Parts: sequence; structure tokens; C-alpha cells
Amino acid sequence: MKLNNPGADFYIPDGADEATALSRTTHLCIAAHQDDTEIMAYHGVAECFGQPDKWFSNVTVTDGAGSPRSGIYARYTDEEMRAIRKVEQRKAAMIGEYSFQIQLNYSSSAVKDPKSTGVCQDLLSILQAARPQVVYLHNLADKHDTHVATSLRAIAALRSLEPSLRPSRVYGCEVWRGLDWLPDSDKQALPVSRYPNLAAALLGIFDSQVSGGKRYDLATAGRRLANATYLASHETDQEQALTFAMDLTPLIEDPSKPISAYVTGFLDRIKQDIEERIQKFA
Repeated sequence: MKLNNPGADFYIPDGADEATALSRTTHLCIAAHQDDTEIMAYHGVAECFGQPDKWFSNVTVTDGAGSPRSGIYARYTDEEMRAIRKVEQRKAAMIGEYSFQIQLNYSSSAVKDPKSTGVCQDLLSILQAARPQVVYLHNLADKHDTHVATSLRAIAALRSLEPSLRPSRVYGCEVWRGLDWLPDSDKQALPVSRYPNLAAALLGIFDSQVSGGKRYDLATAGRRLANATYLASHETDQEQALTFAMDLTPLIEDPSKPISAYVTGFLDRIKQDIEERIQKFA
């Protein structure tokens, strides 16, 4: 596969050939940074882990140079952080038994530039080759600029696919903004209770982030537990851990659908739900 960025890294943990690693993929995450996938798309990892007919793969779009750092990483340069985060992401792919791990190695500024076409072209090439059934993206209400930009580039690539090659489901997942505010009818509640040791290992492998100043491991586990507990007020918990997602599939099925209006529609529905409940008992 030819990718635009010469610094892109294509890693296949089990040593399969490139064509096999691409074609066997059933679940694919397209994430902005190293460790985003392990936070937001563990549902896909768990769905595929140990399954001969299901394979999870991951695309990390940026180079990870701008991450905050402290402790032993406090004096690391951006170039040194790129190198260590690349290795950490490869380790996660090995532990999670991913079919392939591609790190496109773009700067955040390149991803956020709507005039830069390289990211979208690369994602389209990967999607055409892998043909995943399920795709995980950042949700479009995320508060991290690079996350939203990454999803927009991915949506553009998905919309460019022939209809027969489009995935059956596209999820917009939680990282820098939780989705517990979504109306229950709009929540995509993804169970992530299986293999808690694997979930912990995947989050803990990113030492440059965890001991480098951000306890993503604890925060992510806490969010998943909270999602499961607070999902339903009058029912016992059906799962020990959940991640929430917004359904982005309609944006891919109908490329003419306005993206912003679709996302703010979720806000309109939660606003209506709140108003109706207050009026009912006022």
C-alpha cells in the first residue's frame, strides 16, 4: 500500500503479509493519537480478541509529538516523544492481537487543515483495502480539535467509498467528552466488560502518558464503570463496564446529510427531554 507520508509505519503483529492483514479486518478504529484507540474502541478489541473470524485493526493519524509530559519524560523532545509513542502503540497492537497497526505520522496541524488532502487520501486507501464492517471514530461533540478534525477526514473518506464497500456501522466514541448526556434513545451502549486484564494492559502500556502526567488508565476504567451503573435508574446493572457512542452511520449512508445539523440534533433531543420532564412535575 502506498501512503502519502513517508514517515508512516505499517505494523502487523503476527507477521502476516500485508494483503492478509488488510483483508481479514472486520473492525477498524481511526483515531487521532496513540492511546486514543485503547480508550475509545476497546469494544472492537474485545469483540475480536481470540476470534478466528473477527480481526481488529487500528489507524493512528498523528505523530503524538505534542503530548504533555512530566516525570522521567519531562525533558523529552517532541522527536523523542514521537519515537516512544510509536513504540507504545506497536506494543498495544501486539497485546491486543490487532490485525494491523498503521501510524500515519501526520502533524496535528496537517490533520486540522481542511485544504490538506493527504490524510483523507490515505484513509480512503486503507478503507478500500480493508473493507471493515464496523468503524470506530471520535465522536463529533468531542472537545479536542484534532479529534474532531480526524473524524471529519475519516467521514470524508468513508463517504467517498462505493456504497457496497461502506461499513454497516460507524460509531463516534468517547475520549475528551463523555456521551452520558445523549438521550437514552440515541445512546449506543457498547459493552466492554470482557477481559478486564486485557483492558488494563492496553491502557497501562502507554507509560509516557500515564506516568507522564495523565492517569488515563484510572479515568477510563472509572468512566466505563460509571456508564454501566448510571445507564438505567430502575434496573440492575447488566454490564460491569460500558462505553457510549453516537451513531454516525447515517452520515455515511447519506453523504448529503449536513454533519453539523446531524450532531446538534442530539442536543435538540436532550433539550426537549429535559424540558418535558420539568414541565411534567412543575
